Amino acid sequence: MALGIAGAYDRAITVFSPQGRLYQVEYALETVRSGSTAMAIASNEGCVLAVEERLHTKLQNMEYSWKLFQVDEHIGAVAAGLNSDARVLVDNARIRAQVLRLTYDERPTIEAVTKYVGDLMQMYTQHAGVRPFGVAILFGGVDDTGVRVFYTEPSGMVLEYDAWAIGRGAEKVKELLEAEYKREMSLEDAVNLALKALVESTDKIDENWTVRLATVPVSTQKFQTMSPEELKKRLEPLLKMRKGGS
Repeated sequence: MALGIAGAYDRAITVFSPQGRLYQVEYALETVRSGSTAMAIASNEGCVLAVEERLHTKLQNMEYSWKLFQVDEHIGAVAAGLNSDARVLVDNARIRAQVLRLTYDERPTIEAVTKYVGDLMQMYTQHAGVRPFGVAILFGGVDDTGVRVFYTEPSGMVLEYDAWAIGRGAEKVKELLEAEYKREMSLEDAVNLALKALVESTDKIDENWTVRLATVPVSTQKFQTMSPEELKKRLEPLLKMRKGGS
């Protein structure tokens, strides 16, 4: 992309380039690609949501997660990109879930909540004076239609996947998912696959690196996070294998 061409069309979100591109949206997607690796897996036994987090200082509370969210009792989300943008969008998703619940007297579907967030993100690609949201979000859980995983990005596009990854390590995770993922795998195997993928895809693992993980089992259809103690126990053998192989 020539700087001269981009410079003429990337100053306003409402202006298309002659090639039909919105550069501000593409810049937002670059923010996503440089964000922490996040992933979601749908199996017949439930959904797994996992994301890597890196503490900025030892003084930071390790219990507090800012990239893994609960949206409703049966819906979770993980984000890559600007975490502040993710927080605002997830708050909107929570409100939308409650509105749907009160309006129709039934649990909101994951698809309906994701499409609402996608509509909101798309709105910010067509108004002057605003910028696109610099984040992509994976929504996952269990509703009356089954175990579902949806993806939405700064352009407002919404897609459904059986398993997907976003962030800087996404390509490595996708390679592993394509090789080892099976829809009929158990929830336990899906958890192990998610942890393995995050360990193998990250460039640097130190004392500040950690993982957040949550599941929504079909048996309970309730969002539940895995404790730091359980995660540490599961990660130890994977980290030893990575260290031994490097």
